[in-house]
Amino acid sequence: MKNKIQLTVTFLLAAFLTFSQDSVENKKLSLHLQTTVISQGVNSFKSLYFGNNSFLPTEPIRTSFTTTFFAAYKPFKNTYFVFNPEVSAGKGLSKTTGIAGFPNGEVYRVGNPNPQIFVARLYAEQRFPLNNKKEIIEDDLNQIQEKINSEYFSVLAGKFSLTDFFDNSEISHDPRTQFMNWSLMGSGAFDYPANVRGYTFGVLLQFKKNNWALRLAETAVPLTANGSELQWKGSDAGSTVLELELNNLFKKNNNQFSTLHIGGFINKARMGNYKMSIDNAIANSTYPDITDSREYGRTKAGFYLSIDNHFGKVHHFIKGSWNDGQNETWAFTEIDRSFATGFLFDGAIWKRKKDNFGIAFVVNRISKEHKEYLAMGGYGFIIGDGYLNYGAEKTFELFYSFNVWKKIFISPDFQYTINPGYNKDRGPASIYGIRFHAEL
Repeated sequence: MKNKIQLTVTFLLAAFLTFSQDSVENKKLSLHLQTTVISQGVNSFKSLYFGNNSFLPTEPIRTSFTTTFFAAYKPFKNTYFVFNPEVSAGKGLSKTTGIAGFPNGEVYRVGNPNPQIFVARLYAEQRFPLNNKKEIIEDDLNQIQEKINSEYFSVLAGKFSLTDFFDNSEISHDPRTQFMNWSLMGSGAFDYPANVRGYTFGVLLQFKKNNWALRLAETAVPLTANGSELQWKGSDAGSTVLELELNNLFKKNNNQFSTLHIGGFINKARMGNYKMSIDNAIANSTYPDITDSREYGRTKAGFYLSIDNHFGKVHHFIKGSWNDGQNETWAFTEIDRSFATGFLFDGAIWKRKKDNFGIAFVVNRISKEHKEYLAMGGYGFIIGDGYLNYGAEKTFELFYSFNVWKKIFISPDFQYTINPGYNKDRGPASIYGIRFHAEL
């Protein structure tokens, strides 16, 4: 495995050095590389008892690592191919369990901390222009420097991350450069379809017109809750996501405007039902087990709404999301209702142009059935203390991103979580961390 990873990284670097200059000239190719390392620790906190998925009050510092190669190629007019191999390693605090809004968006709930290489994205997109007006697009991750039609319809198919296109806040979305908490990098109750690493396969339709866009995706869902394997099984298993994006709301100039995202989703899978598992436990005088009530065709439906407000060098966001909470969480994390807000300040305010400072607050909740299931000793794939004295899970996060040189950043981060895993008998937890991020 080690030799395999070394050969892959060597190839990717060679490709970057060979083609990066040419890509600027012919505007058909974009090549980039990113590396992110996050280390986190936790200060000791109150814990009256422990369960299988409890967040631990004392443990060593944990470190995660990812490296991603971004290749975008335009072989024909309005045709694009994207290929992103990725290497990940390390693990999160408490085996990435115990807090629904987990503090590190770069870790996955996988048991093997050794370096693993996999294909993150591999998809094709065909665009159909709807006007002759052109706009300039700068070279960026999976984005080719070129002039494109400002209005178009596109069809995209393959493997991708749904959050590349949906619920895509400019202020609070990327744990590699912005807030790191799971419920701040996305809308917490949006159980977006993805495998354990955050990717899925399917078809995405996009309609971009003037200051609005409409997106519809039909994708696969995990074979098991938060599992690595994906399936797409007609009316039994799959996901539908629809989003409307409104741009340049309340616009005063290019630096003062708002963007609104409104989306809805329905996931279908072999899910367990909280109430049925509770009834089974009562009938058998045992603890509830969500796996004993799993059936194909069960659904989880919900919506999300987010707004980004740009006030020059100060940026503000609000996120709200909800899902029905009747059947088990299947893909993202165990949150049924979520509200978040925060600010991002440009370093230009204090004459550090490429620095930024962020502060945010998020409150997460679960449904009545979900509470009862956990209180009776049930477990989900993220949380479960064996008992529950319920309280909303609340997290404050602040970070400072310091630009060291060119596109190299170091970011101290602090998170304070009240009622981790929705449990008043545990916490609050103070989590400190530092992030290293570099791009080519």
